[in-house]
Amino acid sequence: MRRPSLLVLLLTAFAIGVSACGGTGRATPGSAGEAGAAVVRVVDGDTVVVRVSGRDESVRLIGIDTPESVKPNTPVQCFAREATARTKALLPEGTPVRLERDAELRDRYERLLAYVYRASDGLFVNLALAREGFAVPYTFPPNVAHSDAFVAAASEARQSKRGVWNRCRDPGAPLDAANDRR
Repeated sequence: MRRPSLLVLLLTAFAIGVSACGGTGRATPGSAGEAGAAVVRVVDGDTVVVRVSGRDESVRLIGIDTPESVKPNTPVQCFAREATARTKALLPEGTPVRLERDAELRDRYERLLAYVYRASDGLFVNLALAREGFAVPYTFPPNVAHSDAFVAAASEARQSKRGVWNRCRDPGAPLDAANDRR
């Protein structure tokens, strides 16, 4: 039987602690994870590399999807560069973050799956990207803890024609930056 890694044990303990404390969705001074994780770099709008317990981890933001800018054999999609730039603005290199798990630890690409909160002010980055129109909801059961919030935020962004909802024809479909501009 395979022994769980230290990271898995730490994240499990953290998730249990968040649940026991009520899981408000906002970081508070001194909350678990504040000093334990920091952004190394942003890969694209919905993927970042975070240093956790001395190890770099690729982290996929749960519940949202941003247009593709770095996916192999895929053209850069409409609004992809803007979404990546916004994630970089929200999470500059070195930003301390708190990672919150859902049902699954990793995706099929072995990326850590997490809801990402900025430690300094508790900003829920996944939700901010949906609310501002840089991401669309991406509900992938069983990781659905915040799916209603993402759907509501994206609906508001769409009605207000913010971000991708203003610039691209069908943000829910695969987008091609050269052909999908209005």
